[in-house]
Amino acid sequence: GLLGPNGAGKTTLVKTLLGLVHPTEGEARLMGEDAGTSSARRRIGYMPELRNYPQFLTASRCLDLFGRLHGIPSSERREHIERVLEDVDLGTWAEHKVGTFSKGMKQRLALAQALLNDPELLFLDEPAEGIDPLGRVVVRNILRRARERGITLFMNSHLLTEVEMVCDEVAILHRGKVVKSVVLAELTS
Repeated sequence: GLLGPNGAGKTTLVKTLLGLVHPTEGEARLMGEDAGTSSARRRIGYMPELRNYPQFLTASRCLDLFGRLHGIPSSERREHIERVLEDVDLGTWAEHKVGTFSKGMKQRLALAQALLNDPELLFLDEPAEGIDPLGRVVVRNILRRARERGITLFMNSHLLTEVEMVCDEVAILHRGKVVKSVVLAELTS
């Protein structure tokens, strides 16, 4: 978990690790590779804080588009889409247009999109932002199931309560610098 107030640099750090922003100094490495390389990106999933999906597409068509972008072969794509939609409790909504989805459903669709390529590492930028308490519980349960399947989660938030319910370790970022990095139990005790 990565904690810090708004403006601390959490999203910038994530974007740097993804290769979407280049560091002004130093270097960024991810899973032993230079951040942003295609080989590193193949192994990760990313759920951005702000996302906008084509409202006229159904959930399955939207994920099909992302599956093509990931390079998932068409022979496997349908299976991946069905699995991730079930994983995020949207299986019965596969053929509904995204424009009819509630905010929480769009959040879960974003999680499905991030899980589509079976990532080893999943980046989550403020995954509970803007959804109601019940929606937060649903998202939290999805993330716990992902952890149980062996996916490493990298979640940033300004809410300690959200991080402590999912993460084992936490770093605190302040003005672009890590000021503390500990096992969560040490921080909460």
